[in-house]
Amino acid sequence: DKTNEKLCYCISFNSFIKRKIMDSDELRNKFIEVIKTIYDPEIPVDIWELGLIYSIDILPINNVQITMTLTAPSCPSAQDIPAEVEQKVKAMEEVGEVSVEVVWDPAWDRSMMSETAMVELGFM
Repeated sequence: DKTNEKLCYCISFNSFIKRKIMDSDELRNKFIEVIKTIYDPEIPVDIWELGLIYSIDILPINNVQITMTLTAPSCPSAQDIPAEVEQKVKAMEEVGEVSVEVVWDPAWDRSMMSETAMVELGFM
């Protein structure tokens, strides 16, 4: 049906325009808000405050490359946390494609945590 085809095209086109117009700093802040809802099940602090996100790169048409790590290679949530990051960021209306890469260099240590995380975990 031509009406449905036209509607789908308009919705897709409007979605593309919204993604293209959004300021990258504004979009990065939205990513951080979403990432702050993700927790390592063993630690009562979100992964942003833990310092597990090394970089968020916004590519053309708001495709996103996230580089992150985990607290240890043997982390029981090694599959779950990166998958949750990808799923939640990809669900954002403003986002195109999402790629999450887990790296081990540099290795994570407590110095990467924010002051908020240190206080929450009793290290300060």
